[in-house]
Order: sequence, then C-alpha cells, then structure tokens
Amino acid sequence: MKGQNKLANEAWEALFRAQATIARDFVARDIWDGLAENEYGVLYALSSARSGLRMSDLGSDVLLSQAGLSRLVARLEGKGLIERSVDPEDGRASVLRLTAAGRGLQRRIGAAHGRHVTERLSEKLDATQLALLRDLCLRLVGNTSESGEHE
Repeated sequence: MKGQNKLANEAWEALFRAQATIARDFVARDIWDGLAENEYGVLYALSSARSGLRMSDLGSDVLLSQAGLSRLVARLEGKGLIERSVDPEDGRASVLRLTAAGRGLQRRIGAAHGRHVTERLSEKLDATQLALLRDLCLRLVGNTSESGEHE
C-alpha cells in the first residue's frame, strides 16, 4: 500500500503540474478577444447546449460559486454574448443561451484554442498516447463510456 500511496501522489502531482503548465500557456495566447478564461468557459458550455442551460446546470459545468457565476453571467449579458429566457418547464427559472454575437465569438476563439491545444499536446504525445490520456482522464472524472464515442 505504501508504494501505491507514493505512486498515486506522484501521478497527482504530475497531472496537476501538466494541467497548470499547459493552462498558463493557453491563457498567455492572444486569442481570447478580451474575455477571461472562465467567461470563455461559459460560452463554450452554452455552445453545446442548443436548448440552453439553467444556471444550476451551467454552474456544475464551469465550477464557480453561485455568486461568482451570477456576476459572470451578468457581465456576459451586458456584453450581449448571452441572453436569458423563461424556462418553459419551470416559469420560476431561466435558461441561458448564446446570442448570435456570443456564438460567433465562441466559434472564433474555439477554433484558435483548438488549434493551440492540438499543437501543444501533439508536440509531446502521439495519437496513441493522446487517446490513452483522454481515456485515463475520462475514467478519473467517472465517465467510463467507450473511448470510441469520443473520436
């Protein structure tokens, strides 16, 4: 067990350092068009939700406190990038969606970010290693579906 403990902690440290190092590199790139990383995270989350997301669903995706998310959503609304509408299933709740401007901005930033991710990860890992990394990370977050669904 002692060897497993050491190995698990070394793996965590390596994963943490890799993520932090690469994330700093991503943030340093001049692709964000004036958005903070977490603001882009909200646009990205909403981009794959055609019918929109409730604030509570968005909060679990972007990992912010309720108060922090509320302020962030208000900023994005003020910039004309997202809009709220009444939830048709529950009139007390609202649903957040990207505006046309928000969709366009997310696509522009997303394309540049996607190229950078590919460049950054592919310089160190081949396709087999990338697939293994993806599958291991999915397993760590509890998604044990077949890896072929992600290709």
